[in-house]
Parts: sequence; C-alpha cells; structure tokens
Amino acid sequence: MKASDLFVRSLEHEEVEYIFGIPGEENLDILESLRESKIKLILTRHEQAAGFMAATYGRLTGKVGVCLSTLGPGVTNFVTSGAYAQLGAMPVLMISGQKPIKKSKQGQFQIIDVVEMMKPLTKFTKQIVHGNNIPVLVHEAMRLAREERPGAVHLELPEDIAAEDCNVKPFDPVFFRRPQADELTIGKACEMIRQAEMPLLLIGAGANRNRTCEALKKLIDKTGLYFFNTQMGKGVVDERLPTFLGTAALSADDYLHCAIDRADLIINVGHDVIEKPPFFMSPGGTKVIHINYFSAKVDEIYFPQLNVVGDIADSIHRLADKMDKCKGCDYFHRVKEEVEAHVRMGSDDTHFPIRPQHLVAEVRNAMPDDGIIALDNGVYKIWFARNYKAYRPNTVLLDNALATMGAGLPSAMGAKIVHPDRKVMAICGDGGFMMNSQELETAVRLKMNLVVVILRDDAYGMIKWKQAGMGFQSFGLDYGNPDFVKYAEAYGANGHRVKSSEQLPVLFNECLNGSGVHLIEVPVDYSENEKVLIEELKSKTCIL
Repeated sequence: MKASDLFVRSLEHEEVEYIFGIPGEENLDILESLRESKIKLILTRHEQAAGFMAATYGRLTGKVGVCLSTLGPGVTNFVTSGAYAQLGAMPVLMISGQKPIKKSKQGQFQIIDVVEMMKPLTKFTKQIVHGNNIPVLVHEAMRLAREERPGAVHLELPEDIAAEDCNVKPFDPVFFRRPQADELTIGKACEMIRQAEMPLLLIGAGANRNRTCEALKKLIDKTGLYFFNTQMGKGVVDERLPTFLGTAALSADDYLHCAIDRADLIINVGHDVIEKPPFFMSPGGTKVIHINYFSAKVDEIYFPQLNVVGDIADSIHRLADKMDKCKGCDYFHRVKEEVEAHVRMGSDDTHFPIRPQHLVAEVRNAMPDDGIIALDNGVYKIWFARNYKAYRPNTVLLDNALATMGAGLPSAMGAKIVHPDRKVMAICGDGGFMMNSQELETAVRLKMNLVVVILRDDAYGMIKWKQAGMGFQSFGLDYGNPDFVKYAEAYGANGHRVKSSEQLPVLFNECLNGSGVHLIEVPVDYSENEKVLIEELKSKTCIL
C-alpha cells in the first residue's frame, strides 16, 4: 500500500480516534489517506491549539492524543503544546510534514531541522526515511508516549516518503501491565506510617487514574488519614471528605502549611518535581515516602527517604490491606477548620466588579459534580486551586507544570470531545483567552455546547500583582480589549456581559443549560490578591 495509507492504518491499529491539526501542502497524501479512515480529523485554527487539544485528550483518556502540522512555521507552533504535554505527563504524538528528502524541491525554503528542535521537548523524535519503517516507528512512538512517565513524541513524514509504495503491515497493539513494587518496600512503607505520630497523605497528578482513585479512597476510609493534594491532583479523591485539608496552591506559608510543617511523615502519591512544589523539604525535617511509577528525581527541596516504585493503584491497595486506623490528630482537624473558614471568606461578597472568592463560589454552585472546568493561566488559577472543591477526578483541568497561557479554551474543547454529555466551562483571563481565541470558530463549527468565561481586567494581572509586590511602579502590563460580546457573535457564538454580581449565577445557569457556544465576559477585581494571598498569610499563626 502507499506509505501514507500505511501510516494512517498504523494509527488505526493503535486505536487513534482523532487527529487535531492543520494540514499543509506536505501533508496532502496523509490528508487523502485520512479521507476514508475511521479516524476523525479535527481541523483547528492554530497548531498550538491542536496540540493542547491532543494533550487534553491524552490526559483524560490515557490514550495517545495525536496532532498534525505541516513543516516550518506549522511545526514550530507545536513547541509550546509539545512542552505542555511533556512537562504535564500527557501522552501525545505530534506528526509533521517535510519537503522531499531524496530530491530538493525548493532549496531550503521553510526547512529547519525539526528533529533537533524537538529533542529537548520530547521523549522520542524521528524523521521517517523509508515507508517500510512506518509500522515500527509509529508503534514505538506510541509505546513511548504511553509509557510511564507519559509525554510527547514526534514523527516527521517527508512528502516523498508519504507517496512511496510499501510492502509491510501495521503492528497490532501489545498488552502490557506496569510492574509492581516489591513486598519488602511495601512493608517498610507500612512500618513508617505506623510509627508516625502525625502522618499526612499528599495526592499528585500521577494518581489521577481510575484505579488509583478507588485505591486511595479505600486507604483513606480504612486509616482515617488526613490528606491534601497538589493543583494537578485535584479531585482524585472527593474533596468533601472529612479528612481533606485543602490544595497546596502555594508552595509555603499558607494555612494548609501549618499541617504540612507539623507532620512527621508525608506519604506522597503520584507527585514529581515537574509540578510546582507543594512543600519544601529540609535536612532533618519531615520524612517523605515517594509512591509513583518511577523513583523520585531528587533535588535540594525534595529527597524522599523511601521510594515505592511500581503501579500506584497496586501499591496503595496493598498498603490499605496491611494498615489499620492511624493515630487521630486533633491539630489537623483544627487546621482544616481554619482553612475552610479562610476560603469561605468573601464567597458571598456581592462587590462589583466580581472578586475572585465570589466568582469561584458561583462557578462551584453552577457546575454539577461531574462538570469540568478548564483553567487558563493567571492569578485566578491560585484562587480556584485554593477555593474550588473538586468532587471527581479530572474535573479541574489546570496546568501547573509548564503553566502556559492560551491553553484554557483548547483544553476545554478537548474535554468536550472526550465527554460530550458533560458540562464543560473554560475559565480564562483576557490575556490568555486572546492567545487562542480563534478557536471559538472551531467550537462553533463542531457544534459544541460550551461555556467560555473571560475574566476581564485589561492587564496581565498576575504579573502586575507581582510587579507591585516587588515595589515597582506599574509599567508595561496594561492593554485594550475587543468588545467580547461582539467578538463572540462574529464567530456565531453567543456573547454575554455581566453587569452586576446578581447576574452571575443566572447567566451561568442559562449558558450551562443552553445549546451552542456561550462566551461570558466577567469584569474582575483583583485588589484582594495582596490582602488575602500576601498580607493575611504574613500575619497568620499556626498556634490554633
């Protein structure tokens, strides 16, 4: 068969459902092969958005998300979304085209060394130089993308190779199971937990798998362990449970850190140092058990005393089977009450423009238990991480690894493709939204029922807050914005502008239960950032 047909057939054998992207001249053979494939092409308006959508598909399904670009400027637009997937441990295959490699067609026009460019951003990158190599390279790329720790891979398919005739067949997927931690290590972990006076359980992004969620719930129910999570670990275990302390949205000095600093053991499940640190270790301080698919990457702030390496769900199930009720801790209960009281403050505030605490409360009230919010990057991400309780896994999609702006809307769209029957809301700052706002057209074309909330402050608000915190004068961070209502309508979406605090819950309800794409512009007041996230925390005391 033709090489492009073989390539698409190989993707089908790997159970690929969607390809997100923008084809170019060098992809036309692939495009023709896709025309009669069961794989659905999702045409986007920017390659970066295609990469974000593929990464979110991988994040939510555990299967490899696939995205497609042409050569040159097309594939350079994959750099940010490739890094997003690689740092966030999301399985993604990036496919790019290239000019013919056997005979020059247009000299060096648009040609860069894509494989060299991709090496620092991926687990694997390769140019395909013969059609007969396609099955093994596709199979190997997909294996590496899925294998722990998941991440990004890249294949370049030159135009002349895509048109070749081939005489090989695709590989079939190979079943595999992750290895189990050895019994001696599990026993050592149990002994450390039994000896601890004030143990805490930390849940990170790597635990966000169905079997692991069930295992952790079993462990918490049986032992009564108090637990907290990282930002990317939100919702792994229902945050309404009585022993949930909160989310480590800050690295230190929050109310939650009163408990972290007092703990003599932290059982750290599914976290690695790519994510912004939820706490800092110090020599002679709190001991840490690292439970993950891979051993801990040690640095000056993270150096666990025990690595439990293997399938996380299996490790947690075996721990739960061996453990009894842990020692009670009244102090942790008092910290929980303090955290709860703190995050509730301001949630009923009807000040306008809307303050973050009130916004978070209204979003939580509007979203069903299984509703998904996809956050772009800005200071509001900290407010949502601290104040928004997640009830189910992968219902709060945020990026605390690359922490890139522009991912919120494409991530929400990826979530809607995976879960078409669930309520999905993108929450973006005006700066981040405008970085991929063109994807409104894609959402409208795909007939998505999607809510997009834009928090408008006409500035790069988080950097402006940091600038003020350093004592610098305001400079270089303010901008103008379009009329977002008209902007949405120009794409065929529905535009709304919040004009009072009382209007917010009404609009949320109408838009979440309506059809089509709804954009809601929410004027936001970030003046509470300094007061709540800086000044109040400076004056806190851990003597509760």
